[in-house]
Amino acid sequence: MKIFNTYTATLLIAFFLSACSSTKKVVEQKKGITAGDVLQSLQLTNRYFMNKWTDTGKPIYTNRWRPSNIWTRAVYYEGLMALYQIDKNNDYYNYAVDWGNKHEWGMRNGVETRNADDQACGQTYLDLYEIEPKPERIQKIKANIDYIIKSGKVDDWTWIDAIQMAMPIYAKLGVMTKDQTYFDYMYKMYHHSKTQEGGGLYNKADKLWWRDKDFVPPYKEPNGEDCYWSRGNGWVVAALVRVLSLIPENEVHRAEYMADYKALMEALVPIQRPDGFWNVSLHDPTNFGGRETSGTALFVYGMAWGINNGFLDAKIYRPVVEKAWKAMTAEAVHPSGFLGYLQGTGKEPKDGQPVSFSSQPDFEDYGLGCFLLGGTEVYKMLSK
Repeated sequence: MKIFNTYTATLLIAFFLSACSSTKKVVEQKKGITAGDVLQSLQLTNRYFMNKWTDTGKPIYTNRWRPSNIWTRAVYYEGLMALYQIDKNNDYYNYAVDWGNKHEWGMRNGVETRNADDQACGQTYLDLYEIEPKPERIQKIKANIDYIIKSGKVDDWTWIDAIQMAMPIYAKLGVMTKDQTYFDYMYKMYHHSKTQEGGGLYNKADKLWWRDKDFVPPYKEPNGEDCYWSRGNGWVVAALVRVLSLIPENEVHRAEYMADYKALMEALVPIQRPDGFWNVSLHDPTNFGGRETSGTALFVYGMAWGINNGFLDAKIYRPVVEKAWKAMTAEAVHPSGFLGYLQGTGKEPKDGQPVSFSSQPDFEDYGLGCFLLGGTEVYKMLSK
């Protein structure tokens, strides 16, 4: 009887501990996120990066050396400047200024470059100019955009990533100079990408964008669907958010940008994964399906911004945003601050694979930039 009682007691203790553990997991899953939680995640991931890249001018080496003012690092600084809006840490500002100084406020390939990947750095240069209007911060990027406008050529944005890298610069210059020319020209370039490049990179029926002309039908995914790359559509989201945040309410093309933005947001809701992420191939979860952070973070950025500014119905979109943010912070953020499940550079689902919790992308800077952009808007949403 004594043995039986001891055995029974052991079973009861084990059952009790198991029940407590299960209850704890359920409570954790149901627990809401707070603005403080979000800020801690942003500070953690950003601290990891700044500690790793202490020299802001150091070139980036993957398969070859590249300067650190290209698009990948520029997207990181977009995120850093967003973080600076909610966390006025002078280290962030000084880090960004040092980056601009190291590159003499210029672009890879100089002031006559037509490549949006070179121009992306100008977004942060102009942000820093607004904070402290030193002429050198605006001179070269303005000269570059003026050079593009003078050329009359509007077909530079042949891939949808370019819309995010360059379009907000035109919007900001238009606001800063009060010159409609910048607004008009960026629309011509946007319109070309949307309706003419490869027959038009925007599919009005699905409300999503093909990455470039190589993916316009008859190209199909393995399951027979069109190929809509997650991060590519995320770049369009970011471009529209940043432009709409800048241009005046009465800007002649604002209604079209807003309609495109809302349509894209609507298209993303039903294809969110059950775990909160989005697949790299939005309409084919079988083609390198799985968690992916960069596209997910950009979609969070767009949705949370829409909620914060009254453009999206919080009842519909807030649960989507919270589910995605919880998924990223629970599944992708390492204790060190490193971001997992981040697809490397490329243009389609197969690139940068395999994507896993511990996989190291060829560039880790843009992924953090996307995460910081999304997180700052989630922070604002939760702070209301």
